[in-house]
Amino acid sequence: MAETSAGARNHIFLGEGHEKNERRTWMVIALCSFMMVAEIAGGLLFGSIALVADGLHMSTHASALLLAALAYRYARQYAGDERFSFGTGKLGDLAGFSSAIVLAMIALLICYEAVARLFWPVAIDFKEAIPIAALGLIVNVASVLLLSGGNHDHGHSHDRHHGHDHHDHAGHEHEHEHAHHTAHRDNNLRAAIVHVLADAAVSVLVIVGLSLAFFFGWNWMDPVVGLIGAVVIAAWAYTLIRDTGAILLDMNPDRKMTERMRAVIETDGDRLTDFHVWRVGPGHLAAILSVETQQQRGPDYYQSQLRRFRALSHVTVEVLHQ
Repeated sequence: MAETSAGARNHIFLGEGHEKNERRTWMVIALCSFMMVAEIAGGLLFGSIALVADGLHMSTHASALLLAALAYRYARQYAGDERFSFGTGKLGDLAGFSSAIVLAMIALLICYEAVARLFWPVAIDFKEAIPIAALGLIVNVASVLLLSGGNHDHGHSHDRHHGHDHHDHAGHEHEHEHAHHTAHRDNNLRAAIVHVLADAAVSVLVIVGLSLAFFFGWNWMDPVVGLIGAVVIAAWAYTLIRDTGAILLDMNPDRKMTERMRAVIETDGDRLTDFHVWRVGPGHLAAILSVETQQQRGPDYYQSQLRRFRALSHVTVEVLHQ
């Protein structure tokens, strides 16, 4: 005989700072769009190709930020849509994955341009290029400060066991998950910040490279720092692709926590015959368990045992009586 119980009735698994992060992303889009228009208009007005090029470059980051903002809005608007079996919490990870692919392509383009300039040097207007890079750096620093101001929701989460009391009546202390930071990380916001940080890093390297070329005549420094920037951006893109890809493929987000869960369940001869844990949104994990027992225990007993794991937002337990 089998008994089954689900520990949640709704499937809204958005991060705690979802709306706040969405507002901040739109603010940075407005800032980047203003600078983009100003640079392109100024470049056309004053005949500066470098200024126009930087304005077009700014548009790529504005597009990436727009992807993040639209993901926030879509996830919020369709959070209760029954077509999404486990809600829209992973939409931000999908946007982050897509954004990371774009970032990797930008790294490849920078690398190609840098290698081309090493073999076929291009004349540089230092007095124009250095101030533009400095202006870009200021905009990027302001954007990072705006975005990261909403990225503090990695602290202790509230108990999200929908349908459960917030106090553990079994007398257990709450477990702090090993992958707490990973479980609560907003990868959509993270991707937006990485895009802006990548641009800021490139601006710093460009200023250094151009300054050395200007003062010491080392024109080769400009493409060399470009290569360094491409490697750094590629490394960030790889990390983001790895982390978001793992979530999209429903990989176990925390093996140590799942082993502790197994130890909690497998007492008095009970045995887990099927066990799955995956992330359904920032700060929200789901679990499906099938327990074989000789005891007179129902699903509610195991639900109560698992309440100590604070990130578990949706738990389905099947009990098989021997």
